[in-house]
Amino acid sequence: MRPNLIETLFKNIFKNTLQILIILIFNNFLAQNKLEDSKKNSDKTVTVVKNDTVKIEKEELDDVVRSKADRERSDVQKKMTYLNTNAEVSYQDMKINADYIQIDWDKGMIYARGKIDSLGKVIEPAIATQGGKKYEYNDFNYNYKTKQAIAYNARTEESEGVIVAEKTKKVSDSVFFLKRGKYTTDEYFLKKKDTIADYYLLAPDIKLVKNKDNSKLITGPIQMYIEQVPTPLILPFAILPMTEKRMAGILIPSFGERQEVGFFLNGLGWYQPLGEHFDLKAYLDYYTKGSWNIRPEVNYRKKYRYNGSFRAEMGNTIRGIKGLDNYSKSSLYSIAWTHTQDSKANPFFTFSASVNITSNKFYNNTVNNNNIFNQNVLNAQQNSTVSITKRFLNLPITITGTGSYSQNFNTGLTDIRLPQLNVAINQFYLFKPKTGVRTGLLENINVNTGLQFSNYVSGVKNDDLFTKTMWDNMQTGAKNNISLSTNTTVAKYFTFSLSGNVDNVFTTKTITRNYNPINNQVETIQNKNISGYSTYSASASLQTVLYGMLKFGNNSKIQAIRHMVTPSISFNYSPDFGKSSFGYYKNYYNERGILTSYSIFDGGMFGSPSQGLQQSIGFNISNNLEMKVRSKSDSTGVKKIKIFETLNISGGYNFAAEKFKWSVINVSTQTSFFQNKVSVNSSMTIDPYQIIFAPGENVGTRVENFGHFSVQNFTLGFSVPLSQEIFCKKEDLSKKYKTKGEIRNEVYSFDDDNYARFQQPWTLNLNVNYGYSRNATKFGTQIASVGVDSTLKLTPYWSLSGNTNYDFVSKKLAYTRLGFNRDQRSFTFSFNWVPFGQYKVYDFFISIKANILKDAVKYKERSFTPSSTTTF
Repeated sequence: MRPNLIETLFKNIFKNTLQILIILIFNNFLAQNKLEDSKKNSDKTVTVVKNDTVKIEKEELDDVVRSKADRERSDVQKKMTYLNTNAEVSYQDMKINADYIQIDWDKGMIYARGKIDSLGKVIEPAIATQGGKKYEYNDFNYNYKTKQAIAYNARTEESEGVIVAEKTKKVSDSVFFLKRGKYTTDEYFLKKKDTIADYYLLAPDIKLVKNKDNSKLITGPIQMYIEQVPTPLILPFAILPMTEKRMAGILIPSFGERQEVGFFLNGLGWYQPLGEHFDLKAYLDYYTKGSWNIRPEVNYRKKYRYNGSFRAEMGNTIRGIKGLDNYSKSSLYSIAWTHTQDSKANPFFTFSASVNITSNKFYNNTVNNNNIFNQNVLNAQQNSTVSITKRFLNLPITITGTGSYSQNFNTGLTDIRLPQLNVAINQFYLFKPKTGVRTGLLENINVNTGLQFSNYVSGVKNDDLFTKTMWDNMQTGAKNNISLSTNTTVAKYFTFSLSGNVDNVFTTKTITRNYNPINNQVETIQNKNISGYSTYSASASLQTVLYGMLKFGNNSKIQAIRHMVTPSISFNYSPDFGKSSFGYYKNYYNERGILTSYSIFDGGMFGSPSQGLQQSIGFNISNNLEMKVRSKSDSTGVKKIKIFETLNISGGYNFAAEKFKWSVINVSTQTSFFQNKVSVNSSMTIDPYQIIFAPGENVGTRVENFGHFSVQNFTLGFSVPLSQEIFCKKEDLSKKYKTKGEIRNEVYSFDDDNYARFQQPWTLNLNVNYGYSRNATKFGTQIASVGVDSTLKLTPYWSLSGNTNYDFVSKKLAYTRLGFNRDQRSFTFSFNWVPFGQYKVYDFFISIKANILKDAVKYKERSFTPSSTTTF
């Protein structure tokens, strides 16, 4: 071949090959661009398969990754992006803000770091926000493909608290694992007003589970730290609900010591929600000397309808050492039920209950320390009532059904009314005019009437409760009362009143009384028969008001004294229902052969008819004494000072009485001083007849010798509520001192010498009681005591409290309690101590303030319904 032909052929081959290479390179370049665009823009790629079908591959990213920063650099070869200063990356609902962020597009990794100082310490955290929730980190790695992350020194807020962990791994949007995590509800730390929490719960391993409605922390061993100091409060594991909803779990007990029963755990329990309207608490009190007590409690509540609770206590109290004389063992029980109906639920039907039935020595032997600190152990009597009331829209009738139970712990006896039905007719006027104001005696006649039906038994021993003996002694009866009254004005200044009263009583039991010479006792026999009686009485009264003023002149310190007197006189009449013609009274001969009268209705539920004719005049004089004094502090220039708010003197004279026509004279006073700061109450009973005593006899005999006045009863009571505000005005320290403290000390004001200034409020309630009772005895009896109840705030965060009573007759201190409270910002700890007496005990507890943990982490349980609990 010729050289030119070979050269031409070679050129053509080279040219065609070059074109093919260019096409291949170009196609490869386009394919590379498409791959890059696929990574950045999530464009779908298409792959051709043997069957010529089209398959859509799964997207590598669900959204576009957006970024911005003050300084941004990309390394295309390494597929890296670097963001510096005010860096921000957004992906779906995740947004990351940091001082430095780097993105590895190949691995789908984002690394973020907070702002650091010259020493490499993070001074401003990186922040990730997802689903409206903010998380803070020193630095972290996030894979936006798998949505998993690992963070260091992470901080996140959950409910009312904050969690800080050395290392956090995000498995999914709802599950996190934390290493050495701290949880606290310290408000100062939460709001970053302080860099150190006053307390926290530390656990080496934590799992945080987040759901739509609630979240919870599940931990291994967890320990409470106070001011970074470890405490003995250690739990093997715990579940802390981060929700306002009720969660089941263990209730932490209080601890302490009672001298007679040993060391204790008081209130160890379990809390269990029961549906929407109920919950259950079960407590155990345990003492090292063997005493124990179980306390189940069910609470219920229906909004706008009703709420209440069932409570019970049962257990054994052991004192002393078995085998020794001081050893004792007693069983106790208590059953309680309270129910309250919302006033808006039904205005025509009301149901309420307050039931508390206990063993007779329950409070003397209680191992529930709350009964000691609440002073329930001082109860002498306890009443229980269940009541149903029905009203009608168009009828003037109110029907009330009740059941009542009254225990007397001193006598050990019980009174029961079961049931009792009252039908009351609303007051009405017999001759009320159709229009205008009622005038005169006739138009003012009003009638009150009703019917009462009752089953009643009194003086029941505990062993006889709800036995045949109790039912045999129960009385059944009914009472109808009709009362009429009217009044009018006479001679402009006098009020004249008339009234009449009728009682009709029916009962199923009467008594027969006689003297048995064999055993030298008066015997009372109950007769089961239907009987009844009717009584009636009438009265008339006249009343007016008199004023007197004594003026001292404008230059006198005392401007005037005003005396207001309200005298009234009344006439009362009732027949002698002790006459044999009525048949209400009978006679028997006592051990001395003296004919003695008694009523066949004695001891009945409605009492017995009065004996003796009443045609008496009664008087009452009510006095009010005040004075006006000059005062610069009052805007009017004068102020009123009460000398006597009331001074009442009352008595009577019975014309029909055969002897002792004058009644005893009653005097009572009530007043207050220092602008109602000191209250004084007193009462006195004076017998106008002479009482003589036979030689060697302590009980005297009343003789008809008028004019020998003697005090038979006298009581005097002082109530003095003292406080700081009485002696000095409260000043605004923030206006007087401009310098404020920081963080915890922000409640303090500081003077120029840098001394802290703060209020120290205090209260001191002083109650003094004196009583003298003679009752025809030669010497009589006295009671005299003083009680003190006080509080003192040493600082805005430290407070002391205490109360005590001193009996001047026995010369002993009665119930005494001392306590202190420390407000430690986000929690409080308190100490209560009864230092001596039968209920000597001390008790210590810690309580978190935050609602989320106030029932979960504490050393004493007092709440109605916990919002959360701690679970072992």
